[in-house]
Amino acid sequence: MTGENIAKWIYVAAAPAAALLIAMVAFAADKPPPANRADQYSGKYFKAEETVTAGSVNGVSYEAIAGTLVVHPDDWNDAAQNGGAKNPEAKGDESSPEASMFFVYYAKRGAAAEQRPITFLYNGGPGSSTVWLHMGAFGPKRVVTADDTHTASAPYRLIDNASTLLDASDLVFIDAPGTGFSRIAGKDKEKAFYGVDVDAKAFANFIKQFLAKYSRWNSPKYLFGESYGTPRSALVANYLESNDSVDLNGVILLSQILNFDLSVDGAEANPGIDLPYELALPTYAASAWYHHKLSGKPPAELVPFVQSVERFAMSDYASALSAGLGLSPQRRSYIAGKLHEYTGLPLAYILKANLRIEGGEFEKNLQDDSGLTTGRLDTRFSGPSLDPLSKESDYDPQSAAISSAYVSAFNDYVRSKLNYGQGKRFLPEIDVFKSWEFKHQPPGVPFPLPSAPNVMPDLATAMKQNPNLKVMVNGGYYDLATPYYEGWYEMHHLPIPLSLQNNITYHYFPSGHMVYAHEDSLKALHDAVADFIRQTDNVK
Repeated sequence: MTGENIAKWIYVAAAPAAALLIAMVAFAADKPPPANRADQYSGKYFKAEETVTAGSVNGVSYEAIAGTLVVHPDDWNDAAQNGGAKNPEAKGDESSPEASMFFVYYAKRGAAAEQRPITFLYNGGPGSSTVWLHMGAFGPKRVVTADDTHTASAPYRLIDNASTLLDASDLVFIDAPGTGFSRIAGKDKEKAFYGVDVDAKAFANFIKQFLAKYSRWNSPKYLFGESYGTPRSALVANYLESNDSVDLNGVILLSQILNFDLSVDGAEANPGIDLPYELALPTYAASAWYHHKLSGKPPAELVPFVQSVERFAMSDYASALSAGLGLSPQRRSYIAGKLHEYTGLPLAYILKANLRIEGGEFEKNLQDDSGLTTGRLDTRFSGPSLDPLSKESDYDPQSAAISSAYVSAFNDYVRSKLNYGQGKRFLPEIDVFKSWEFKHQPPGVPFPLPSAPNVMPDLATAMKQNPNLKVMVNGGYYDLATPYYEGWYEMHHLPIPLSLQNNITYHYFPSGHMVYAHEDSLKALHDAVADFIRQTDNVK
């Protein structure tokens, strides 16, 4: 199981009947809130909970609330709360599904809500909890892991996080339905919460309920999504803007994928779509540079090198792939030679692969001569190949290297410091793919589309309805789950007016999918995100 992972999804498209395998606040008073104030938010199956503790980090005193909110599907009739089955307006809602969504809320003590930004953070998967962002990036505590090798076993070090985002914003870490301490129940519960659109609606409903319960409606508001959390953010931003008149100050994307047709995982199952190979090539090159696999003298600096590969990928390489079987032998030989130069992969292998190398194939073959598999979430990591004869990588060395530290540290921290979770099982990740509804209904389309999800129109609609909305894009050069150049490409192809491109900023780091797993990159990421919030929070 990986840490933060857009897994390889199997999606059977209804048209044109092809199976596509794709990678898919602060409180004004210092007195803690009363523990029973959540009763009105309880449902049939679950009751809202909270425990309140206090702490201090980097000179910021905060209250921490660990708890749950009960969330219902978008079409739920709340009349069922009053009179139950005897109420003619209930219409069976008593048995309708609901989710108990777990969160941890950190709020600076003594700050006025309208003067204090609030950021909602979540990882992705789908099927992942938010333990990764919480314990590795922006929470007040951070687990220490090795930079690019396997972290030693317990005991793990949990330290004050010098890069916590509490200096700039209050924070709400949210676990998706069914993950972490979140649970689902009721009739057709999987159908109600496991899918592209219903998942995003659950998060939007959680956020609205949170704003009401904790009096944060007038706070500057931000979404921070990582990995599958980035398409979720595009959808949530649009739902909040379009349906609930909630303008956000900013959307922060980390390791993004908005159009799943661009994933290099399983791209061979989608012939005729060559963009994934082109957009992944700069990450292949960065990875080969890091592991000293480039042929000839390696470039001195990473960034100018990958920028040159970007230009090749979108010109000569793109032209060659678009030619298909019409590519001349001479041109084919030239392109193969350049791919060998940029990736270090054997020339014969590149030719055998028809100039098209999937992510898993690259991970397996880059260091195959040493019996090593290269990481997917972070290609700086390596590990022994499970099957030396396999076509693709069998596991992700980065996930294997750090997941135990994150999960173990959080299980201890939430119980011993936040006083939550005794007698409950924490689920860092769950398998939702057998139940996940991949269809997505874009804005203006009358029904969900039977195709690989593409939420670029949703983010574009949110930006057009709120032309003050700012978007921050962050990525790692060594991320092969969601290659950084793929995110750049998506944002430069949003269906928005040219003037709104000025609302988007870009930051890239010498790290992987979990940018914060590299300590220097974590510091740089914090500084960039904190600056983004301060520049857009409208606080005088």
